Amino acid sequence: MSTPSASLIRAQNLTHGPITHLTFTWPAGVSWVCGDEGKGKTTLLRLLAGDVQPDIGTVTLPSGGVFWVDLQSPTHDAITVQACWDDLRKQYPHWNDGVLSDLAEAMDMHTHREKQLHMLSAGSRRKVMVVAALASGAAVTLLDQPFAALDLRSIQIIQEFLSEAAEHPHRAWIVADYEPPNDLPLACVLNLDMRS
Repeated sequence: MSTPSASLIRAQNLTHGPITHLTFTWPAGVSWVCGDEGKGKTTLLRLLAGDVQPDIGTVTLPSGGVFWVDLQSPTHDAITVQACWDDLRKQYPHWNDGVLSDLAEAMDMHTHREKQLHMLSAGSRRKVMVVAALASGAAVTLLDQPFAALDLRSIQIIQEFLSEAAEHPHRAWIVADYEPPNDLPLACVLNLDMRS
């Protein structure tokens, strides 16, 4: 577990569910949170986003916002892909329509824009979230298992984006997944298995 000095987001003594007394900082660039099932990867992202409140501890965030959305819930079923993106666009002042358009085209989502989310496969539904996340322009972007159920081409597109994002001096992307990749330059790795 590394604790870089130039942090964009900081957890101090964070405790909720499987996350206990976590103190950690994340710098600009791409960082990874890994661990087995039930170790708290999603819980940690939700804590960092303010989606759930910690039992104890604090999260210090930068100005510029944090992107987090979970589109797997049935509450989103009736919204169309385009309406979902339009709603999210309003929440993020640095939203980049060019990035959204390019990624939607590259990941073959342009033909699904008017479909409701319940009509999409698990992979396409995840693409809606990932495209929005990468277009958000937020200072901190939280991605929960962004590659799950995706086709190889879409995985490669996301990996290429993250490779370029790794060099960004003022924004952070925190990815939660089982294992960190070997071919992506990471700012830091938090292995929740090592905290047991």
